[in-house]
Amino acid sequence: MSMSADQAKAITAYTLADFDYEFDTTKRVIQAIPAGQESYTPDAKSMNALNLAWHIASAELFFFSSVCAGEFKSGESSRPEHIKNAHDVVAWYEANVPQAVEQVKGLSGEALSKTVDFFGMMQAPAVTYLTLCRKHSVHHRGQLSAYLRPMGGKVPGIYGPSGDSK
Repeated sequence: MSMSADQAKAITAYTLADFDYEFDTTKRVIQAIPAGQESYTPDAKSMNALNLAWHIASAELFFFSSVCAGEFKSGESSRPEHIKNAHDVVAWYEANVPQAVEQVKGLSGEALSKTVDFFGMMQAPAVTYLTLCRKHSVHHRGQLSAYLRPMGGKVPGIYGPSGDSK
């Protein structure tokens, strides 16, 4: 797939405007993890709540940083020892991800339209990975939101009020 620099800049502008809304929603879902329930998992195959929250936050930085670098290098980082609860994840998320978004906003159309390899699985214009990042985050945020009620928490409004916000 080829893309012009102007097309890549337009898609980036739209995607990052959408990200601003989604960023706050993601924070609300992570913040809804009840204290003391960080190790909750609905199944042995599932990540626990804290690791899933970390995966969402750190994967966004990974995608944005990789787009800026023009290449993907192996994997996202494991959760640091000092990240022990939802508050810690949100603090890290707020401190790191907006900076990366600003760096992406500063990329040229040429950099955003450049074909980038994603671990041999796909080759696409760099801007494509911004939309992949959004889909990845929304998918896992939905997964985390399904954990909240069984943990004794409340599901915040995501795309409107939830049954818990009435």
